[in-house]
Amino acid sequence: MGYAQVKISAIEISGNKKTRAYIVTRELPYKVGDQLSKSELDSLNTIAQQQLFNTALFLETNVTSESIDSASVKIKIQLKERWYFFPLPYFRWVDRNFSQWWNEQNRSLDRVNYGINLRQGNATGNNDKLTVGYITGYTHQATVRYQIPFIDKQLKYGMGLGWAQFNQKEINYSTVGNKQVFLKTEDNIRNGYRGNMNLTYRPNLYERHALQVGIGNESISDSAFAIAPTFLPNHKKTFSYLDLNLSYSKVRFDYNAYPTKGASTEAALFQRFSKESNLTAFQFRQVIAHPIAPARFILAESLTIGRMMQKSNYSDRKLMGYGLMQMNGLEYYVVDGNAATLFKAAFHQRIGSYNVINPFTKKFLPSVKYTFWVKAFSHLGYVYSQEKNKANPLANSLLRTAGVGLDVISIYDFVLNMEYSINQLGDKGLYLHGGINF
Repeated sequence: MGYAQVKISAIEISGNKKTRAYIVTRELPYKVGDQLSKSELDSLNTIAQQQLFNTALFLETNVTSESIDSASVKIKIQLKERWYFFPLPYFRWVDRNFSQWWNEQNRSLDRVNYGINLRQGNATGNNDKLTVGYITGYTHQATVRYQIPFIDKQLKYGMGLGWAQFNQKEINYSTVGNKQVFLKTEDNIRNGYRGNMNLTYRPNLYERHALQVGIGNESISDSAFAIAPTFLPNHKKTFSYLDLNLSYSKVRFDYNAYPTKGASTEAALFQRFSKESNLTAFQFRQVIAHPIAPARFILAESLTIGRMMQKSNYSDRKLMGYGLMQMNGLEYYVVDGNAATLFKAAFHQRIGSYNVINPFTKKFLPSVKYTFWVKAFSHLGYVYSQEKNKANPLANSLLRTAGVGLDVISIYDFVLNMEYSINQLGDKGLYLHGGINF
């Protein structure tokens, strides 16, 4: 009986007040007319529900099948859309993480960016995103970005555009003792702009390809150049460039913001063109979430970054402590070099959930659910630097950290990490990471 075939005769979608129907059906692993066994259908309904939730368009997704007769079924998709427009006040520290700003920089408001970000998700119902922002404070920055996932009838190609202009009065121009060193002046010390355009290709549910072309310019003041003549890649006061970035990803998780099952593979090649300052770089990342019980899983991640630069310079040598190359327990340190690799492993155990009644918008969102996970983790890393010096002693050595933590998960991809870590230097501390993602 489990092998009896049924035909999908119809797909019924409800709750998509703004989202176009084709955006929903693009995430489904089946279509009208497909013949499937009932066991296959149950499995694919789960995948469809996860894929729709991972679009970040919906607060709730529910996918079920309803028998029409013994040989056919109707797929019923019930959705609850998120808020899509956020005129958000912007307040964020400029340091690499909250702990560095709170402790090492003494919570200085001089090291905070503030302003307004107008974010319109699902702008036209096509899962397109428009962001317009003006930021002041530590960095003066104006940005505009637009991304649409599909521009063709086959729903495989998309494109995006972006522009940003900035200036600031302080720069991180050096590393001493694996700590950032800053130079601050009363006048603008660094100025620049960057524009980019990308083309994306999505051949199936899980794989994505992207090609991005960017142009930009940066300049530093005379005082900055006198102190840090190798800050910019060309060892001059002004730097112009053109770059190309080719990337590939295959992501198949139950929940992208906090995966408990699935795997992802990401690879990228980067080439910057600029007179006397070309740069070739690559990046490879894998993440595996392996469930070992209904409320328990193991998460493993590996990340490798390599850079081949025409001229050794400070900007291109930043590796450990920046972007994705982070080790819990080394929040206060950075390691510069030419290449780095990182491995993370963590054991997660869910300890329960808690619903909080919403006193403000009961009609739209009567309650908010928070889920709590405890974890134990260990990280290993290594940074290779061709420039061996005492100012960067953590380079060319095995980096080791471990700790325990509590993760809090909620709506709108809210993930808060509270972690107690220790590193190979003997430093111990409690650190906070994460937050809400609109």
